[in-house]
Amino acid sequence: MSASTEQFVISSGKEWNFSDLRRAHDLIEEIARGELGLDTYPNQIEVITSEQMLDAYSSIGLPLMYRHWSFGKRFARDEALYRNGYSSLAYEIVINSNPCIVYIMEENSMTMQALVLAHAAFGHNHFFKNNALFRQWTDASGILDYMDFAKAYIARCEDKYGEAEVERVLDAAHALMGQGVNRYPRRRGLDLAEEARREADRRADEERNFNDLWRTLPNAKGSERRHPELAERRRLLGLPEENILYFLEKKSPLLKPWQREILRIVRHVAQYFYPQKQTKVMNEGCATFVHYHIMNRLHERGVLDDGGMLEFLHSHTSVVFQPDFDDPRFSGINPYALGFAMMQDIARITKAPTEEDRAWFPEIAGNGDPFGTLREAWVGYRDESFIRQFLSPALIRKMKLFAVHDDSRSDLVVEAIHDERGYRAVRAALADSFDIVKHEPEIEIVDVDLDGDRRLLLQNRVHRGIMLARDDAERVLDHLAYLWGYEVRLDEVDHDSGKVLRSFEAGPPEPLA
Repeated sequence: MSASTEQFVISSGKEWNFSDLRRAHDLIEEIARGELGLDTYPNQIEVITSEQMLDAYSSIGLPLMYRHWSFGKRFARDEALYRNGYSSLAYEIVINSNPCIVYIMEENSMTMQALVLAHAAFGHNHFFKNNALFRQWTDASGILDYMDFAKAYIARCEDKYGEAEVERVLDAAHALMGQGVNRYPRRRGLDLAEEARREADRRADEERNFNDLWRTLPNAKGSERRHPELAERRRLLGLPEENILYFLEKKSPLLKPWQREILRIVRHVAQYFYPQKQTKVMNEGCATFVHYHIMNRLHERGVLDDGGMLEFLHSHTSVVFQPDFDDPRFSGINPYALGFAMMQDIARITKAPTEEDRAWFPEIAGNGDPFGTLREAWVGYRDESFIRQFLSPALIRKMKLFAVHDDSRSDLVVEAIHDERGYRAVRAALADSFDIVKHEPEIEIVDVDLDGDRRLLLQNRVHRGIMLARDDAERVLDHLAYLWGYEVRLDEVDHDSGKVLRSFEAGPPEPLA
């Protein structure tokens, strides 16, 4: 460490410059890599204003984004709340890219800048680079170039086909974004640079090899020609298909090549964010654990003064605060609180386990390697499996967790208390609550009427009696019918009995004038 770095002190004052930022970054990096063993992408730190932070909010956090009215609406709402004191802004936004882009607010104090660097530039950065879900589903090296391509491509489409037509396709694609992801691995990791380069080739190929299934109009009643039976028809169409945007992009009979490319763009954006939905507890827990360790080490070294330490502790305790269930502020489990508590608890188990810990976690109890154990966990798990594997009885007691059976046909029943069977039930219930597969609609395209009116048939498999909200289902189905070009029907089917509980139908809207 250089002499100038040794004399550098982080305090609670608002005054700082870019040289201070660089020295703080280097000191934090030394601890992150040398003590915690973190492996990160190179960092690109962007200092921005509150207005720019609001703009980043509105475009879902990506530095490059195509135009859409919903982003402006979000900006206006967030700005009004912020300007009137009803909400605050995040201290940072971090982008899963290579290099990792970290936006930090120019209004932050030097202490908060150091906290942000530790939290985002090293905690989140390490998690993005190493977690298996992100490695499988995202292309950190290609996302920025791909979004540059997407922004330019959609702008060209607006010039060529009109803003109203492009907006209509984007509205429909955004409505189906939640059903525009692959939930299970199908092929090698995504190469977004290749996706952008192949746009022209893909369009030419689609025009040359348009699917024979769509070459003719629907057959007249009584026509002798018949399409294959259900099993063969589903094989030809690749059904059942959970990724509705993918199916529409590939199989919709009326979409033009440019419209298919827009669906592809929206689908890739949805896939990019899919791992983040499954790792909120782990990602924030990792980043919070990292910043807590680093900031304490900076204070121990005398780099962070006492005033700065108090400012940090005030911010940290606010972030990991978990209101009790009967507190008016309670709105569920705080992922920062749960994630940080679990990371701290794992570190405790590796260093000073109890007999209970040894019985529950024989593989890690007393191994003396907290950081190595955590790095392995950060690689191999998502929230649901992480909780199911590592939530300890000690933490269940500390956080006062219990399981409640909520059935509309009966009173609330406490089903799991703090005994061995109860601990396992609480852990399973909490893990299930973070399993997005159990909480998102299980909708698939299951058939197409090739011989008749080309109606698209979908099924939503209903679990535990939880059905779709009628208004939302009807509006989204209208968007789906527009992209398909013909009628669509959605049946809600009981998962256990197969009985059709409810059906929705929609036809294609009138074309734009």
